[in-house]
Amino acid sequence: MKSPELPSAGNADVRIVAESPEVARQVAEALRHCFGATEQRSYPVDDAGGTRLHLTVDTTHTPQPARPWLVTSQSSQDARTQTDEI
Repeated sequence: MKSPELPSAGNADVRIVAESPEVARQVAEALRHCFGATEQRSYPVDDAGGTRLHLTVDTTHTPQPARPWLVTSQSSQDARTQTDEI
């Protein structure tokens, strides 16, 4: 399998998968408060519903400080590999 193309230096590609488009947009909006971001692109997950939203964030210019919950949050104990990860 071919490795995915890496984003340019200082950028991070973000994928949000949610049950509804509104939930995905809310998460994207929270990221935009911390980082500059490109226009989001959304795609259906499958026939059962759900939305996958992609955007690229610029980590070199943070418009606002990160919210305390973002800074202090810990990663999930659920370390499973997603189906589209390498």
